Amino acid sequence: MSLNTTSLRPFIGAKNFDESRAFYRDLGFGEIVLEPNLSLFRNGSSSFYLQDYYVAEWVNNTMLLLEVYDVAQQYQALQAGDLFARYPGAKLMPIKQESWAEVFHIIDPSGVLWHVAEFRG
Repeated sequence: MSLNTTSLRPFIGAKNFDESRAFYRDLGFGEIVLEPNLSLFRNGSSSFYLQDYYVAEWVNNTMLLLEVYDVAQQYQALQAGDLFARYPGAKLMPIKQESWAEVFHIIDPSGVLWHVAEFRG
């Protein structure tokens, strides 16, 4: 069986929908408002849906992996900006050397954990 897929778009929740929308726009994603409580965010070939829906147990266990070409450059750009000062609930964690990738983590204002990674070889 072949699925023959064209994209995968996860849904993530937001504790404060307007704050999360602003955070993701400031992070570099373009927003397409689909409904008053649902937006599609895109950057390159990556996309996800943000919804005005929050269940702490679900959101606090949501993890996404974003693959980038140059993890050090992305980390430095985020570190140099004021994004995380403007969103006190959001966090940027240092780059780690894993066996499978160089990776740093972002926690969004609602608690969603992002793995930002550059895969090895």
